[in-house]
Amino acid sequence: MIQAVLGALVIGLVLSMLGSGGSILTVPVLLYLVGMQPEVAIASSLCIVAAISLFSSISFIKQKRVSWTHVLMFGLPGMAGTYLGAWMSTFATSQIQLSVFVALMLIGAVMMWRKQTNSLTQGKLVLTNVLLQGLLVGVVTGFVGVGGGFLIIPALVLLGGIEMTLAVGTSLLIITMNSSIGFIKYYNLFSAQGVQFDWPVIAVMIAGGFIGSLAGGKFTRYLPKAILQKVFAVFLVVMATFITTQSII
Repeated sequence: MIQAVLGALVIGLVLSMLGSGGSILTVPVLLYLVGMQPEVAIASSLCIVAAISLFSSISFIKQKRVSWTHVLMFGLPGMAGTYLGAWMSTFATSQIQLSVFVALMLIGAVMMWRKQTNSLTQGKLVLTNVLLQGLLVGVVTGFVGVGGGFLIIPALVLLGGIEMTLAVGTSLLIITMNSSIGFIKYYNLFSAQGVQFDWPVIAVMIAGGFIGSLAGGKFTRYLPKAILQKVFAVFLVVMATFITTQSII
C-alpha cells in the first residue's frame, strides 16, 4: 500500500505541474506496485485519473484559467470516443492493450521532449480538427486508460487556437470528462462479468494524488517546466522499456 501512495503522489505532482503525463503513470503503478491484473488496472486508472484531474483543476478554475468553450468542444466528442474505446477493449487482449499503451508512452515522451509547452505557438481555431482530435484522444483514453493530456495540450494550442495560459486547466477538465465516462463504461462491463474493483487501493491512490497535486501547485513556482518535461520524457522511455520486457515480450 505504501508503494501505491508514493506512486499516487508522483501522479498528482506531474498532473498539477504539467497538466499532462501523470495519468500515463497510473497503469504501471497499479500493475507493478499494487499487482492488479492489466484489465482491472486500466479500468481503475480511469477512476483515479478522473478524481485527481478534477481536484487539480480547481485552482485553475478559481484563477479563471480555463476555456469552457474548448472544454465542451474537445470534451464532448472525447467522451463519446472514450466510451467507444472502452467498448473496443472488450475485443482486445491485455497484451494488445499494453502494446498500444507502450506506443503511447513513447509518443508522449517525444512530444514532451520536443514540444515544450512554453514553446508552442497559438494557432487558428480549426473546429473540425478539434472535434476529430477530441474523438481520437477519447478512443485512446477508453482503450488503454490514459488521460491523454500530452496529446490534448498541443491540440488545444495548435488546432484550438487557445492561449497557453489556459491550456493546462482546460486539459485537466477534459481529462476528467473522458476518464469519468470511460470508467463508467468499464464498471458496467466488469459488473456484468462479476469482476471486482479494489476500492481501498483506488481510494488511497486518489488521496495520495490529491496531496501530490497540492504539492505540485507549490513546486510549479520554483521548478522550470521545460526541464521537468525533459526529465519526464526520459522517464517515460525507461518505463515503456520496462513494461515491454515484463509484460509484453
